[in-house]
Formats: sequence, structure tokens, C-alpha cells
Amino acid sequence: MPNIIEITDFADPALDVYARLTEAQLRNRLRPEDGLFIAESPKVIGYALDAGYAPVSLLLERRHIAGKAAPLLARVGEVPVYTAEPALLERLTGYPLTRGVLCAMRRRPLPGAEALCRDARRVAVLEGIVDTTNIGAIFRSAAALGVDAVLLSPSCCDPLNRRAVRVSMGTVFQVPWTYLGDSPAEWPEAGLKRLKALGFESVALALSDDSLDIDDPALASRPRLALVLGTEGDGLAPATIARCDFTARIPMAHGVDSLNVAAAGAVAFWELCRRKI
Repeated sequence: MPNIIEITDFADPALDVYARLTEAQLRNRLRPEDGLFIAESPKVIGYALDAGYAPVSLLLERRHIAGKAAPLLARVGEVPVYTAEPALLERLTGYPLTRGVLCAMRRRPLPGAEALCRDARRVAVLEGIVDTTNIGAIFRSAAALGVDAVLLSPSCCDPLNRRAVRVSMGTVFQVPWTYLGDSPAEWPEAGLKRLKALGFESVALALSDDSLDIDDPALASRPRLALVLGTEGDGLAPATIARCDFTARIPMAHGVDSLNVAAAGAVAFWELCRRKI
């Protein structure tokens, strides 16, 4: 039976997760085992439950109890389900619940890169990407186009940020991911060495006079390949490009010199992963 609780007190500490805690506070770097994240919409929450994430509570519009949230409520046991009318919920959260259902969920320990990549053939490696929309879009493309895992440099933003989860449409729960180290000092040298030890050759996506076209057979034929994508503004750091085995570019027309990192990732994933889909 769902534990339905009508909201009467905005100051209830149990609502802090939805209204008063920042993303940094939710993540709880000091005590990762206590970290939380917010999943939004029945579909995305369902994917998180499928992946084994444990719900802590839900916040939803009253009309969804017997409507689109009903299948979710049948899966979450007796966790608190806070509810009210839409106008009241918007006053609480400070934004409209466009999909009507939020779920606070417990984070899980991240796997090591070695365990994550043991059977992988194509992985995406993200360097310094801090825009949550780009992170979410990259995960969605990775899931759709056959990437086996996503590895992030320590300076990347959190894939379980609420906006990143929403933009990913829940694929952040379907594609395995982890960080390549805990400190910025561990990237790029140590991180790329770990990938090399796992049998991966690395290809930097960057504009360079000596780069290969992304459809060069020399890339597609590699049995294990790590596709390295750089930050939104400056792209990959020169030190990263220098340490990669290959550099590849996406040929473009009309004088366009670059693509958004999420768009570039989708093109690279299609070209270099499609033979294994």
C-alpha cells in the first residue's frame, strides 16, 4: 500500500530534498553513501527502479495517484508519497512539475573502470564537460548508438544531476558509467594509462591538421576503442590529444568549424559503434 501524505507544512524537513537542498548537498561528497538524486517523470523513475536504485520518497500531483503514477506506486512499497495540487507543489519547489512526478532516490557506489570495461568494446570518455544538458544528451546518444560504457574525467559534472537525468530520458540508468579517478590530477595521464592497460586504443575528437576522418577504416577496425570528447568551450586539452593513439575529426561543410559536443558525440558513436549494434 502506498503511504500517501498530504502536504500541509512546507517546513517539513522530509521535503528538503525537493525544495531546499542544492545539487551539491544532494550529492553529499563527504558521505557518498547518504547521497540522493531526483528522477522526474514516471518513465525515467521506472528506468531507475529497473536499474536497482532505491526510492526514498515521491512528490506528485494528487491526480496522478490513480493515474500515470499508479504503476510506480505499486513498485515502491511504503515509502512516503507526498502530494498536493499543482499550484501548491509549484510554490514548494519553485518550478512547475511539468511531468507531475518526482522521486528522491538513493545513490549507489560507482564501479571501478576496470570492472565496468571488462567486456566493453566501445566506450565514451568525457573530459571536463560541465553542462548538464550536454551530459544528458551524450548519454541518450550513447544508449541509442551502442556505446558500452561512459567514463568521465573528475572535472565533469554529475550525470545524476536532475536536469542531466531528465535530458537523458533515463538512459543514464541504462548505460554503465563511472569516473576515471577521484582527483583532477588523475586525468589525463593516469586515466588514459588505465584505459591502455585494459586494451583500449584512444581516439581524440579534435580539429587537427594530422587528424583522420571519423570514417577512416583504421578506426573502425580497432577491437577496443575509447572515444574521447572534450569540454564545451575549448575542446580537448592539448595534453590529452597528445596522449591519445589517434585524433579524428568530423568533416563539415559551409565553413562550419565545429559541432556542439553532444552532437559530435552522436556522430562519432554512430560511425564507430554501428558495426557492433
